[in-house]
Amino acid sequence: MTMKQIHRVLAATAVALMITSTVAAKAQPQGQMSGPAIAAGSPVDPAKSLDAGLTRVETLWMGAAQAMPADKYSFAPSAAIFVAAQKVQYDGVRTFAQIVTHPIQANYQYFSMVGGIKPDVDVKAIGDLKSKDDIVKALAATFAFAHKAVANVTAANAFQSIRGPQTPASMFAGAIGHAEDEYGQAVEYLRMNAIVPPASETKPKM
Repeated sequence: MTMKQIHRVLAATAVALMITSTVAAKAQPQGQMSGPAIAAGSPVDPAKSLDAGLTRVETLWMGAAQAMPADKYSFAPSAAIFVAAQKVQYDGVRTFAQIVTHPIQANYQYFSMVGGIKPDVDVKAIGDLKSKDDIVKALAATFAFAHKAVANVTAANAFQSIRGPQTPASMFAGAIGHAEDEYGQAVEYLRMNAIVPPASETKPKM
């Protein structure tokens, strides 16, 4: 390889590295750039790590619940909004209110096991809530309970059995997976009403 060719290879490599770093910076989620950097391989307090993941899901859910107008909390998909040829049964389909109250109840069940604490609310009664104000308030309360629960997770107990192979760490994973699954359904309801979920709104360029 001639010297000129070597220079070309080095120049191309430098350009590629510049492009890669720029794309990575633009793809960086908002808020992740702030705070002290943590070196790879460094130990992280389990409670802080779980709390960070919980906050992300909380932001998604609170945004979705607040974005839906109060008069649309009774909305449920029906044949009226789909093409006539689409053969779908809509009996028993949940309303948006029920889509939100379900993960509220589930959060209490999951996180009571994650943190070894008991809910101080009537979890069953949450399923009867119908107004936006009451449901948003209950949603905020269930996440407050969840944050309190994950604060009890330590490196020593994160993988101790709660029930069979279930541990605080695995129950947390189940809770987050369930919450995100239900959030996906809430997003569909918002879209059916021409509402852009806050998490999907255009973000300013970094």
